Amino acid sequence: MTRPLGLLLLLLMHSTVYAQKTSGIEPEKSPSLIKTIDSLNKLVEETYVSAPYEARVSAEHALLLSEKIKYNEGTGAAFLNLGHVYWSQSYYPISLFYFNSALNYLPKNKPLLLAHCYSSIGRAYTDLQNYSKAIKNLDIAARFAGHDPKMLAEVYNERSFVYARLKQYDKGIALAKLAMQLSRTVNDQPAICILYSRLANAYRLKGQYQQAVAYSDTALQMSYIVNNKRLRAISFIERAVIYNSLNQFDKAVDLAKKGADLSDSIGVMDGISSAYKTMAYSFEQKHDMVQSLVYQKKYTQALDSVSAANKRKSTELIQSYFELNSRLNAIAAVEEKAGQYREKIHLQKVIIITLLISLLVVILALSVTYYLYKQKRVLNNRMRKQHKALLIQKELIEDQSANLANINNLKDKLLAVIGHDLRTPLANLNSILRLYNTRVLSDDEVQDLMKEIEPVVQGAELTLSNLLEWAGSQIKGVNLEASAVDIYLIGNEIGRIFSYLFQQKNIRFENMALPGMCVQADERHVKVVLSNLVSNAIKFTGNYGIISLLSTVDEGMVVISVNDTGNGIPAEKLGKLFSLNTKYTATGTSGEKGTGIGLFLCKELIEFNGGRLWVNSELNRGSTFSFSLPLVTD
Repeated sequence: MTRPLGLLLLLLMHSTVYAQKTSGIEPEKSPSLIKTIDSLNKLVEETYVSAPYEARVSAEHALLLSEKIKYNEGTGAAFLNLGHVYWSQSYYPISLFYFNSALNYLPKNKPLLLAHCYSSIGRAYTDLQNYSKAIKNLDIAARFAGHDPKMLAEVYNERSFVYARLKQYDKGIALAKLAMQLSRTVNDQPAICILYSRLANAYRLKGQYQQAVAYSDTALQMSYIVNNKRLRAISFIERAVIYNSLNQFDKAVDLAKKGADLSDSIGVMDGISSAYKTMAYSFEQKHDMVQSLVYQKKYTQALDSVSAANKRKSTELIQSYFELNSRLNAIAAVEEKAGQYREKIHLQKVIIITLLISLLVVILALSVTYYLYKQKRVLNNRMRKQHKALLIQKELIEDQSANLANINNLKDKLLAVIGHDLRTPLANLNSILRLYNTRVLSDDEVQDLMKEIEPVVQGAELTLSNLLEWAGSQIKGVNLEASAVDIYLIGNEIGRIFSYLFQQKNIRFENMALPGMCVQADERHVKVVLSNLVSNAIKFTGNYGIISLLSTVDEGMVVISVNDTGNGIPAEKLGKLFSLNTKYTATGTSGEKGTGIGLFLCKELIEFNGGRLWVNSELNRGSTFSFSLPLVTD
């Protein structure tokens, strides 16, 4: 296998160098031809697991067309597809050659395509039991995948297969389930089908046969939907192995035969050999040694056939490159003749250029005169620009003056908030303490008054916290200390903090955030935002209402929502919610009052953490305040 593949590489290098030497200019890339090549490559990608022979012919056609017009992306995609075809038929060394050839052509500005190629290389190394190289290439694929959910799902899928092979079943199952979650977000049915098969294999190896059967059934059913014949064949054989473990040998034989027939129809050599090995074991356990020896012999023959087929395919690969080299040389000859015509054209160009130079000398004399005239105009224009710059500076100074006036007005509003909203609760507390110290009020009366004033004090505390947070951000700037924040745990903490206020109004708080789903943000900021949103929800929700905390994943972001069944907000007032200059305040269901600074602060903190805040509300039906933050993927 090593010498034929080495010869192939030499042939490829010779073809490329020869084409470069004989080609004077780069061939014209016809848009229609490029579209044809891309269509062929897409067709191969969709059919190589169901019709590998036809897919190989289409991929070779795409490769020839791409080489003809030097369309590197098409060449790289064709090599990648040829690797997939040979991989689907279990010719792993040949598939590796094509995958590595693809890397020489795939454009560097297509990271997802490169990620797919490295992921395929990792899978081939896994099938060759070279797990260290498999992990290395899958790590590279993950870097190129970035935050793309579909590509990350593919990488996690292949990693789960590696860990299953390494007998790290729990790790493999966890990665497969993570890949399943990502694949469902983009509705990648072929990938989901493969992941069910991965989970079936992992649970079988763990000895959890009931779960293995369930996952295998789902993978088998979905293989018909996505038309993945290779996976269907493997699923038949996987089920057979499970039934052998359950001592149901007749079922195992029937399923293994189906897997062998289907593998043979599409040329999956691993499937054929695995099916024969499974049937040999089944008959051995049934004490039918004659049939067991028959299938043991077929298994040995299948292994020998794979080795012979690899050698035969290598020979065919060399022949294909000779044919490609011949065609490329013919194209180069045509281009050489075109080069001779270009030389004649070049001579004609020299004559024309000589005449043009003479003409330019005359034009140069005229240009000097024009230049002197133009310099005068440039000076005039420069003076006009300087005058315009002075006007702009004047306008800038006026704008800065207006901004200073706005800041002064904002300061006055904040002082008014502090004077009104914080002084009233403190005065109430002072009055209660004075009456208590002078024995006017009993302990029970004081306790009742303290329960009534507790929400007011908590509101004042939240107002003070918001003011301090906002003032600090304006004076020192926001200092982000980003970490992985679990919204579900924050929701539980919020539920405990506001439990008394929930009891006061008989409000049911539901924490429906996804457990373990983390966002990348400053935990302190997230708590401030959720405290404000839940406090507002309590304020405008009547007795026996419901407040819910929810989270969902949308294109790499986690959307967190606080939903209530309260009064709602008029449509004309929604635009005033997040601004201090046009703030909107209203009285709560129990007479609670707010300052309007809370939502403005929430908006600032969420935007500093890379997200956004918005609201949906319907009068007398409730409100939903939502914000998005980046999802932690690793």
